[in-house]
Amino acid sequence: MAEDWQALTALTGGRDMIVERVRIAGSDVHIEGEFDLPPLASLSAQDQAFVSAFVSCHGSIKQMEKWLGVSYPTIKSRLNRLAGQIGFVEQAPPDEGVLDLLERDEISVDEAITRLGR
Repeated sequence: MAEDWQALTALTGGRDMIVERVRIAGSDVHIEGEFDLPPLASLSAQDQAFVSAFVSCHGSIKQMEKWLGVSYPTIKSRLNRLAGQIGFVEQAPPDEGVLDLLERDEISVDEAITRLGR
């Protein structure tokens, strides 16, 4: 299966792919339309292998350095580039003031949830 994606990636020359038909394995059910690939699937085969290795190393840059034989800045640079390609949205950290109030029992759990929901 990985070889199939590698061949498709090579065939498209890195251009975006649009999936137009999906079939559920082991059934006659299929869906037609225009579907974008998930962000990770749109990475090159080499970048997908890097992400897979990173996950296998439990996100340890130190293990990645040993495994790939490259420096920390090289790993960080590649991770930053991949994060830009994948386009994950950064989330703001929760309002620490609410957590402080909750910790000091100045507001209830329900009130904290309401405030954090905003």
